[in-house]
Amino acid sequence: MTDTTHIGDSGSDESRRTSVTKRGGGPAATRSKTTIADGVVEKIAGLAARDVEGVHDMGSGLSRTFGAVRDRVPGGSGKSNVTRGVKAEVGEVQTALDLEIVVEYGYPISDVAGSVRENVVNAVERMTGLEVVEVNIAVSDVKLPDDEDDDEGDEDQRRLQ
Repeated sequence: MTDTTHIGDSGSDESRRTSVTKRGGGPAATRSKTTIADGVVEKIAGLAARDVEGVHDMGSGLSRTFGAVRDRVPGGSGKSNVTRGVKAEVGEVQTALDLEIVVEYGYPISDVAGSVRENVVNAVERMTGLEVVEVNIAVSDVKLPDDEDDDEGDEDQRRLQ
């Protein structure tokens, strides 16, 4: 049903008259559109992946190195980049994700990857309403127990302050 109301002076000058059309519609959800940025899905997926036991870090060695340097520079971000190692392609109703992870030594890689996939799908679908059509996981490294830990750099940074 359409209800049209004319607004303007009561004179006969039609050019001064404005027409306002009110349209009755269905539910509000059908009258609007919500878009979700790739970065939003990347943050959700990054946090969900990091919550899985056996995931040491995310991203390639180079991106982790640049992130560690950036975090240690005065005035840098001061926190880890949750989207590092995550790439999302978001459509209107579906999304696809690529993740790059580092697994801690001793954890079965296939189990960790499966848990990451499940956790990411659940978190993204629950929070965004988007259907996750694929989660591709690349394991770029294994964190060995005798590898230098990132915490040593934090100790050096504290001593400099």
